[in-house]
Amino acid sequence: MAIFSFITGYIVPFVLVLSLLVFVHEMGHYLVGRWSGIRVTAFSVGFGPELVGFTDSHGTRWKLSAIPLGGYVKFFGDEDASSLPDASSVAHMSDADRAQTLAGAKLWKRAATVAAGPIANFILAIAIFAVLFSVYGKMVADPVVAEVRPDSAAAEAGVQPGDRLKALDGYDVNTFDDVRRYVSVRPETSIVVTVERNGQDMDLPMVPKRTEITDQFGNKVELGLIGIVTNEERGNFRLQTFTPLEAVGEGVKETGNIITGTFRYIGNLVTGRMKADQLGGPVRVAQASGQMATLGFAAVIQLAAVLSVSIGLLNLMPVPVLDGGHLVFYAIEAVRGKPLGAGAQEIAFRIGLAMVLSLMVFATFNDITNLIG
Repeated sequence: MAIFSFITGYIVPFVLVLSLLVFVHEMGHYLVGRWSGIRVTAFSVGFGPELVGFTDSHGTRWKLSAIPLGGYVKFFGDEDASSLPDASSVAHMSDADRAQTLAGAKLWKRAATVAAGPIANFILAIAIFAVLFSVYGKMVADPVVAEVRPDSAAAEAGVQPGDRLKALDGYDVNTFDDVRRYVSVRPETSIVVTVERNGQDMDLPMVPKRTEITDQFGNKVELGLIGIVTNEERGNFRLQTFTPLEAVGEGVKETGNIITGTFRYIGNLVTGRMKADQLGGPVRVAQASGQMATLGFAAVIQLAAVLSVSIGLLNLMPVPVLDGGHLVFYAIEAVRGKPLGAGAQEIAFRIGLAMVLSLMVFATFNDITNLIG
């Protein structure tokens, strides 16, 4: 019974969410590739043995594969699912056939086809957030302090109840959530908080403290806190509604916040301000999917939007075998006037594949360790 609950509560939501994101990502590659005149031989959601599929009138094999941890579009002339060109095969093609391969297409068409996958993920995230904001609105509160926690960064800087936060490092803030988002990714980093008190602005330097908190599901998360709290009276809690156009703009803003927050988190890892054990792999994503499923459909869809941005960013990493690696190769080709040799590309792809697999193993090990701990 426990196994059945685990499968239905965690695995099923995880597979559904990931399959949607993979499908959208690969569809971006597929649509722009087809528009560019590049032939597609396979479109797979998942890796490994094919479970079910069909071949359309254009010769593309659409399939659902056994391992639901990704997917791929295989173009005509590719050696494998990583879009490594089959140099020997392409060399013996006619000009007409070579023009239908990814390797034989014009440089800008190749770049557009590769970039379309991550861009599709970002567009999906914007669309999801836009729909959520249109339907549910957004709870907001004014950035007015109701309580200052003892021994906190805000207390040490002299923040007082009733202060209104107006800017962080010169950036205007309009809601209490703006403050939380900015501070949370800046643990142990000096910031300047501009507060309004009795009609006058004051700049208060402070350093958010790295703090481990436990969320409603028992997950431990590290973030930066300055130790201020608002309440309904001070913060004027209210539901903000949006027109469809405003919701799209808010979706763009929310997607941008996730992107900047991700880069900030990576920077914190490099500088040691945050621990690498917060990196999540397939196990943690499955766990998060199951947890969000208990909160309802809207929570699962919101998680899908966040993961869609993450997948887009991950694929833009300049690692051979990922989309970002392909784009680096194309940038080098644009500068050199000719592509890298087939041997150099193959070596780079093998190294990139090893790097990606190592990262997945590391993230999965972290997931399992955190679950056991």
